[in-house]
Amino acid sequence: MAEYAVRHNASQATLHKVFYAKFRREHPWLPTRLIKGAYRDAARRAKSFRDAKKRGKAYTEMPEVRHVTLTFSDAQDWRLEGGALKLRIGERWVDLRCSSHKQLHRYLYGGWRLAEELKLKRRGKRWVAYLTFKRDFNADPDPRNVVAVDVNENNMTAAVFVGGALKEVWRLETRLGHMVIAYTERRRKIMEGRHPSDREVRTKLKKLRERRRKLDVAKKAAKFIERLAEEHNAVVAVGRITQRAKEKMIEDVGRKLRHRIHQWNVRTVVKLLEEKPIQVVEVSETGTSSRTPSGVCITFSPLVIRTAVRGASGRIRPVKMRLRVGNAGDEMWERDVLGAVNIGLRYLQMGGFVASAPTGAHAA
Repeated sequence: MAEYAVRHNASQATLHKVFYAKFRREHPWLPTRLIKGAYRDAARRAKSFRDAKKRGKAYTEMPEVRHVTLTFSDAQDWRLEGGALKLRIGERWVDLRCSSHKQLHRYLYGGWRLAEELKLKRRGKRWVAYLTFKRDFNADPDPRNVVAVDVNENNMTAAVFVGGALKEVWRLETRLGHMVIAYTERRRKIMEGRHPSDREVRTKLKKLRERRRKLDVAKKAAKFIERLAEEHNAVVAVGRITQRAKEKMIEDVGRKLRHRIHQWNVRTVVKLLEEKPIQVVEVSETGTSSRTPSGVCITFSPLVIRTAVRGASGRIRPVKMRLRVGNAGDEMWERDVLGAVNIGLRYLQMGGFVASAPTGAHAA
């Protein structure tokens, strides 16, 4: 069914016309709702495969179904009661005992409600249930309140505007750039003198957990931006970095720097923010880090600050921050702060609002 959907770009309605009579003839005992769930699953797999093929991420001619999946598309065919998952098969109900999890309790008793669809996948001797929760959010921010975010290699800078005026600036040290360099060196040592397809090499590379660690940092940063937006009832404005912009960056640069640009997590952060119940707007960030709000060109010099911070465990450790500071007349700017402030001012000007450029202490 999935192969037919890929070849003919078939919708669920087309799959019903082609396959329903065949299923009824070969499997008369099969409930109609499970057949409809198979249509939905096949159409989704076909769409995902076509998208992967466009991006060059598909390595087979047709999608491969590696796990048995059952999809219940109607809530009247299943329910979650008393620590058990109850399924309606034909005219009788079947109970499946399920193990509890704190994440499940968080959604069940946190104001969320179950969606209509249930998906079951076979994993060895067990079945894994995929539940979808939904919740209504009031995403109606004040257009004059903005959280402008400048995503950089090792930090994220957020400038908060309230009523069109700059209120505060936050800097999150993600250190993702240092993480990329460290993992590159680890991979080089593991693969030294060996082929990447070597079994021992693949096992060691999997244990690095690079993707999981970087995604965890990006999720925590996105969560912080979400809290700022909710606290100030604000729109989130981020710089627009397209794939073409990345390609222009890697022209005439070395191999190591090219790898660091490819690992830049700006699109991941934007995607995570768009999944939040907040309004996200992308604006052009051309020239935002090279000109002051008054239009004066500025050059920067490196500045290193060392300080001590106390972590969640109570331990105090030194932290080294690399800043890029420049003077423009009587104003002193840090490059990442300037980028975030200009992104916020650019969004406010796009909306037709009168944005007040920061002066005095805000600019310093």
